[in-house]
Order: sequence, then C-alpha cells, then structure tokens
Amino acid sequence: MVDSESTAPRIDVTKPHPARRYDYWLGGNDNYPADRESADAVAEAFPTVRLAALENRNFLRRAVGYLAEAGIRQFLDIGAGLPTAGNVHEIAQGIAPESRIVYVDNDPIVLMHANTLLNSSPEGATAYLDADIRDPERILTHPDLTRVLDLNTPVALMLVAIMHFITDDIGPYDLVRQLCDALPSGSYLVMTHATNDHLTAEDLAETKEANQRSGVPFQLRSTAEFTRFFTGYELLSPGITSVLTWRPETWRAHPRAEAVSMLCGVARIP
Repeated sequence: MVDSESTAPRIDVTKPHPARRYDYWLGGNDNYPADRESADAVAEAFPTVRLAALENRNFLRRAVGYLAEAGIRQFLDIGAGLPTAGNVHEIAQGIAPESRIVYVDNDPIVLMHANTLLNSSPEGATAYLDADIRDPERILTHPDLTRVLDLNTPVALMLVAIMHFITDDIGPYDLVRQLCDALPSGSYLVMTHATNDHLTAEDLAETKEANQRSGVPFQLRSTAEFTRFFTGYELLSPGITSVLTWRPETWRAHPRAEAVSMLCGVARIP
C-alpha cells in the first residue's frame, strides 16, 4: 500500500502538471482548473491534441503487448501518469501473469492513486516510485525498484510522452543514456515524443507561444533529434515512425500522421 497522506502538503493544484493535463485530454476526472487551462492553451495551437493523447496510449498498449509476447517480463514505466484503462501491468500481466512492473512519476496526485497501479496479479509484482526522470540515480537505486526488478535480467524502459517535457538545457540525451546504461543486454527502450516535423514556421511560432502560456516546459523535436535517443541501439521494424504506424491494428481507420504529430520507436539494447 502507498501512504498518500504524506503527499498532501506537496500538492499544488494552482499549477498545471503534465500528468493531470494528460488525464484531462484522455477524458479523466483527476485534474484541476489550472491543468485544464493549460491543456486548452495547447489545444488552441494544436486542436487535435486529444487525438494525439489517445493514439499515444494506443501505441503504449501495442508496444507492451508486443514485448510481453516476445518474452519481456520486466517493465520500468517512467512518467506513468494517472491510472487509466490499459495500464502497463494490466497489459503485460494479461499476457504473462508473472510480469513485474515499476511505475515512476513525480506528481503527488498520481501517488494518491498509486494503489490502482499496484493491483498486481498474484504471480507478478508492481511498485510505484515517487521520483523524477531528472534524477536517474534515485530511480535506479530505489529499494522498491530493486525489490521488484532484477536489473541483471532484461527490462523494457518505457519513456512514453515524457521526454518532450525535458528541454535541452536539462540534458535529455544524457538522462536516457544513464537509464539505458543501467540495463542489461536484451533490454528495450520504448519512447514516444511530440514532433515539429509537420509544422510550418507560423505553426511553430504559435505553438511556442501556446507552450509559454501553458505553464509547462515543453520542447518539440524533429525526427533527426528524436532518433539521437536511439544511437547505438537496434531499432525494431518499422523504425522511427508515427505512433499511428508502429505495428498498427488493421481493423480500424487511422488519422493522418500530422494530426497526431507524435513519433515513436522501440529498440533493443545490445
């Protein structure tokens, strides 16, 4: 069980948070006026942002399912966000009940809901860490992580819709490298990232202004910039692509890639 009471003094609902803003776009109820105002500011510049959030979630479901089918039994989901349908442990343990999952987020309101994320199958295990991707050492050495995950056995590192909140001045590539370097051969890096590939100069200026008004630091990256995160790793087919076209379902229609503007990649760490 997680002690949510200890987080109460840290909660500041007057400032928007990415996890709660994402919850709003997904149609959830665990968000506040500041989160909704921030989300609406982004939507003014990018009206299909809710569609992007949904398609990003669909990609996560497909990627976890693929890796679980391929034999991966450990998942480290950083920037997990608020619990919603199709959490990583639900997908992975639905295929392999013995799967072990560690969730990480820095929003205390996510922590208050973490017991939902800890609803593991009897054969497997889950844990939730109150931590920030900007502190990889705290994540990797946390006793709850080392209790649940064996870092000598392959792990799928899930960085889904988180790295676009890490601006260049924070050293995003180094953060991802530190996390991947701690994982053994045969592990996987799974990432999605908002892109500026489809934006005109006018669109970029409008998006930059909207991001400033949103109150949440945010940096779009091109395909080339996103691909740098995977340097030295073995990309799975179809490589770096839209979240729409990574092993898509054939039974449903898909929107245009520019309506989603979200890149993804899944790579094996050699």
